Amino acid sequence: MEKELKINSVDVTFYASIKEKLWIGIPVVLLIGLLSTLIYNHHAEFSWDGFVGGFNQEFLIFFGIGVFAQLVDGTLGMGYGATSTSFLLAYGVPPVVSSTGVHVAEMFTTGASAISHHKFGNINKKLVKHLLIPGVLGSITGAYLLSDVIDGDLIKPFIAVYMIVLAVVIIKKALKKSIVKKKTTKLSALAVFGGFMDSVGGGGWGPIVTSTLLGRGRNPRYTIGSVNAAEFAISFASGITFMLFGGIHGWQVIIGLILGGVISAPLAAYLVNKIRRKPMMIAVGILIILLSLKTLSKLL
Repeated sequence: MEKELKINSVDVTFYASIKEKLWIGIPVVLLIGLLSTLIYNHHAEFSWDGFVGGFNQEFLIFFGIGVFAQLVDGTLGMGYGATSTSFLLAYGVPPVVSSTGVHVAEMFTTGASAISHHKFGNINKKLVKHLLIPGVLGSITGAYLLSDVIDGDLIKPFIAVYMIVLAVVIIKKALKKSIVKKKTTKLSALAVFGGFMDSVGGGGWGPIVTSTLLGRGRNPRYTIGSVNAAEFAISFASGITFMLFGGIHGWQVIIGLILGGVISAPLAAYLVNKIRRKPMMIAVGILIILLSLKTLSKLL
């Protein structure tokens, strides 16, 4: 009997070990596959001179946006898309290019973020599973509409207004004094809406999903880690959809955001319990409002 229990214990430990490795293995395999596909399909578009010439002042700006946006997202559980899209639109990057760039870059940055949060023990796996499939379906729908149906220039002012709304949501959540823990319901509907708005607007998964869950009294550490982990699948799905229906535009934007985000992802995961969240949320919200107002002023 004792021998049987030992064998069962070894089996349970073995399968648990495999499951743990999958949480890191799946993002790594997907990212390597994506990178290989991108290099194979688009290597003809690059030359050595073009590659070297791409590392100019503009690239440094996109790199800086990537670093800052990932630090915001990794520590607050929201704001990567809203922050980077607001900066890119304010800089004059077209909506389709900015949204494609943000989501292709997020395929890498959210992968790095998911691995980092897993390493620091910030993930509630049950919550990730509830958010995953509905979020992916919503993001694919939004990415398809923006790539093949909606005119990006036409919706640019609406995206800027949407970013202001997201910023107000972030600030409102930061100013809320006491949060009473409530049972979280309709997770699937929340994930579908968050994924859809994230794809169409170039951001919104974190402000919609994370802020709602935190507003219901969920543990900040596990909520942020779990929403960031699920965001990898959402970004991957929308990024692939953008590639299939709209092609890839703005390589300088994409590479700058990827490098900046991947470098700062481990630091953000480490800082998630070290920083004062409320002042940073308010500062990020105000910054997004100012950037969005700048974009609107150019369009009016």
